[in-house]
Amino acid sequence: MPNPFRLRAAALTATALLLSAALTACGDDTKDEDLTDQKLSWKDCPAPSQAEGGGNAPSALPNGGQWQCATMKAPLDWAKPKGDTIGIALIRARTSGPQNRRIGSLLFNFGGPGGSGVTTLPAFGQDYATLRTRFDLVSFDPRGVGRSAPVKCENDEQLDAYFQQDATPDDSAERTTYLDNTKDFNAACEHNSKRVLPHVRTTDAARDMDLMRQVLGDAKLYYFGISYGTELGGVYAHLFPRRVGRAVFDAVVDPTQNAEQGALGQAKGFQLALDNFAKDCTSKTEDCPLGDTPQAVKDRIAKLLRDLDRKPIPGIFPRQLTQTAATNGIAQALYSKDFWEYLTEGLQEAYSGNGRILMALSDSMNGRNENGEYSNITAANISINCADDKARYTADYVQKELPAFRAASPLFGDFLAWGMVSCTDWAVPGAADHPDVSAPGAAPILVVGNTGDPATPYEGARKMVDALGKGVGVELTYKGQGHGAYDSKNKCVQSAVNGYLLDGKVPPAGTVCS
Repeated sequence: MPNPFRLRAAALTATALLLSAALTACGDDTKDEDLTDQKLSWKDCPAPSQAEGGGNAPSALPNGGQWQCATMKAPLDWAKPKGDTIGIALIRARTSGPQNRRIGSLLFNFGGPGGSGVTTLPAFGQDYATLRTRFDLVSFDPRGVGRSAPVKCENDEQLDAYFQQDATPDDSAERTTYLDNTKDFNAACEHNSKRVLPHVRTTDAARDMDLMRQVLGDAKLYYFGISYGTELGGVYAHLFPRRVGRAVFDAVVDPTQNAEQGALGQAKGFQLALDNFAKDCTSKTEDCPLGDTPQAVKDRIAKLLRDLDRKPIPGIFPRQLTQTAATNGIAQALYSKDFWEYLTEGLQEAYSGNGRILMALSDSMNGRNENGEYSNITAANISINCADDKARYTADYVQKELPAFRAASPLFGDFLAWGMVSCTDWAVPGAADHPDVSAPGAAPILVVGNTGDPATPYEGARKMVDALGKGVGVELTYKGQGHGAYDSKNKCVQSAVNGYLLDGKVPPAGTVCS
């Protein structure tokens, strides 16, 4: 079972609650090509591939223009820049303002790792309309993701079973089954994607971004990174500090943590979000349908999960809502305060024996659409994390650490602890204990932390500022709920971010928005 809480839930919309390229190698004729000189062939975007999540081609832009897509060639192996290439899928919306006011391209990464930027940017493009007045908005499927040499592991039928399994084993038999399933998944990744697995590290994606910068014609990289996108941006800044233009990191990953520390931090973060959800429900003038007190709400949720561990209930036919799926669905709803109402409704239904809404939420987290087809977000997420993270945790080690995780979160602790074995049998060694984001000499980077963020806890923003180095990171705090700050529509946050990206106005360090 992957650690699903590391997935960026950016593509979750009200519709997605109920809905949710093979490796391209160019031959020897490209070996002497200077890839920085390549010209992109921009065309109207096709419908997303299954690996990107499926669905319809992006709709027209508000001004009547069209989203445009292209494929950039990048080295399969950056250690062999003249060797075989892969295709990196890009999408853009040209600036809506006059050309004499255009700054350049603003590159987005929405996180995951494993999220498709080609599908996410159009879904949220209107949120960035102000930034589009001076920038072309650009995003991409990182290598291993979507249309960019996608990692392939298990098929849809196998993934249905994989996500239905008990991811919090209670005895030796359940533990053996869980570990065997994890080993089978990892073996499928190696069998189907052996060629690309060694080349999906964050450092590889950062080098792709610098090639993108050059191909797009920018002297500096203008960048907006969200969630894992902040880690990717930090690694870019470390590798190319003098090429950083204006950059914003929102929903900040703590770059000083190893995989275990990150999982433990998420346990605390999701528990905090659950606490806030329960307080919000019980503080309203009308009666909370889930309980009279915050503790009663949480106790009832815990009982539901214990009951589901013993006996699942009907979910989305023919699948049943298991304890694992319900936990996953609850976590998905905690990514945004906008979806707390769905969590309330889903819990009410589950208490009466109907698991449809919680399962739809879980499906959205896992990248499953209403046709039963999965995007490759889970395969990509595990592949990138395992290529990045050096640590390999045994089941015995996880068992020993369970008390600490349960203390951090009675509800999510076991789930996140057992997710640490995802890389144990991985075919490719991990690169490091944690990413290096030190970037002396880089331009200021605006680092935005949300005090109520469940997936990337607030403390990570300060750690990122410190790790970037003196004079680089500028911290801004948002006292809010949910994953990230800019998309909360908070005017203070958006004014600060827009002011920096559009006009170069760096807000005072320590600015607080509420």
